[in-house]
Amino acid sequence: MNPADEEPQQLDPVSLHNARTTLVQLLARSGVPSDAAEELIGLVGAGVLAAAHREIAGPGRTAPGGKGELYASGWLDGARAVTDELGDIAERALRQAVGADPADDPSGPRPPVGRMEAERAKVAVTPLYLSFSTVSDLDPEVSEQVLTAVLGTLSPRQRAAYAGRLTRFAADHRLRLARLYAEFGPGSAIALHGRYSLLHSPTSLAVLERLVTAPSALREEWDAAELPPAWLDGLSASWAASA
Repeated sequence: MNPADEEPQQLDPVSLHNARTTLVQLLARSGVPSDAAEELIGLVGAGVLAAAHREIAGPGRTAPGGKGELYASGWLDGARAVTDELGDIAERALRQAVGADPADDPSGPRPPVGRMEAERAKVAVTPLYLSFSTVSDLDPEVSEQVLTAVLGTLSPRQRAAYAGRLTRFAADHRLRLARLYAEFGPGSAIALHGRYSLLHSPTSLAVLERLVTAPSALREEWDAAELPPAWLDGLSASWAASA
């Protein structure tokens, strides 16, 4: 076989576009709007680029040996240039996916929470919650309102990375969270209805993270959503009691 006739070793732009379009159409058949599908695909692409950037920018990269200091210096300069460019590409991909400028002030006005942002948060928080507690009995519609208030404290870029933030929070406070849910959660003697109701919902973990990290912003969004103040107060009291 002529080498020129061999299949390409890398995915060409046309084939990549075909795969992307196919995925969008398949998701559309499942009821996922095309803009939401594009957002998910964009986040995955940005994440792959960011992971590649972290890998090649990590410590331990050295020039090939035995070629002299001048060669090594030029090699390292070239590697840094490529790494920096890849970082810029990853940044642009993330900006395009979330529709926000990286220079946006996180403390400034935040856009409304989108459906896909809430869905991503739900997917992130549920397995974390179930590692401490059992299945929730709280009204799903209420849980949706709670998650919207939680995400309202974040910028679009922060929402895109919220799964990682939640995972770190759960890992950093694992013992305390285990005590909290054992004493106040679904498996405890505490009734579902009352000031500790929120602990019967996976969203309680997301609320706790915001309560620890951004309490003022959370209370502002909570009041705007007209959610029961007693739930937030009960969560604060149970968190303090589990210390």
